[in-house]
Amino acid sequence: MTTPILVKDVMWTQVDIVDGKCTVEAALKDMQHKKTKMLLVEKSHDYDEYGVVLIADIASKVIAKDRALNRVNIYEIMNKPVMSVHPGMDIRYCAELLTHFGLSRCPVSDNGKIVGVVSLTSIVFNGLRIV
Repeated sequence: MTTPILVKDVMWTQVDIVDGKCTVEAALKDMQHKKTKMLLVEKSHDYDEYGVVLIADIASKVIAKDRALNRVNIYEIMNKPVMSVHPGMDIRYCAELLTHFGLSRCPVSDNGKIVGVVSLTSIVFNGLRIV
């Protein structure tokens, strides 16, 4: 049996977590890690869940509907709750889970905190480099 490649081996740790009350315009301006193509939305209280906004959500729910970026709040277009995976998950199971749900990426959480993001691209390219 070979040692499995884990999500923590291929995920990236630079994530953008925004307040759901900020506007889409402000969130995009503050976005530090453009390669993630997603914004994670902070929990509003201890019993809340994280949300997510993908670039595709901004395109379809704001731009395509001719809504002003400075008048739409993130919470209006976010998807919640967000599915996440554990950093200790084998990338084979992560790839299976993501493809089963038609997702290309998802947050990685550990003890209820977001610690990174994993994508099918990072699994394929970074997972192959490790082998």
